[in-house]
Amino acid sequence: MIRLERFTPADFSQLIEWINSERLMKEWSGSLFSYPLTEESLAWYIEGANDLRNPDVFVYKAVDTKTGEAVGHISLGSISQRDRSARVTRVLVGNQCTRGKGVCRRMVQALLRIGFEELQLHRISLGVYDFNHAALKCYLKAGFRQEGVMRDVVRHGDTYWSLVEMGILEDEWRELQQAADKQAETPPEAAG
Repeated sequence: MIRLERFTPADFSQLIEWINSERLMKEWSGSLFSYPLTEESLAWYIEGANDLRNPDVFVYKAVDTKTGEAVGHISLGSISQRDRSARVTRVLVGNQCTRGKGVCRRMVQALLRIGFEELQLHRISLGVYDFNHAALKCYLKAGFRQEGVMRDVVRHGDTYWSLVEMGILEDEWRELQQAADKQAETPPEAAG
């Protein structure tokens, strides 16, 4: 299981260690940060974050509940109370040995639960570079739908990266939760 906890200055060094290349920095943050990541830039990043009275952005570390170890980072930003919408940003499964084991999907599912249940959002979107096949697969499994592609939006070196736009609505998320609840109630012998 994954538990999301508030990302604090105590977590800065771990995230800095995970972001170990300029390319990974750009994949993770777009143009928000420049490489190398610093404690000063992270202090700015969390300034005013995680305030329930004035929700604009929530920044989390993902913790493996079995080990208590931080395994990733995720945030929910661009929160609009008027439109009841937000955007998943800066998703990173930090520990290389935990990649490909469903950690990303569980992080995203935990964030969707916060967005749809606690913040009462209607729509949550995200953007992912089209070459990041593992992330695309993760988001689709979490219930997101592809809505379009913004071609050549970022330049990295001599190449351009295109961004796949994805979204999920509260009704779609609730259907997924009901299906998961039904599946959990079904005895193993009845499922086969």
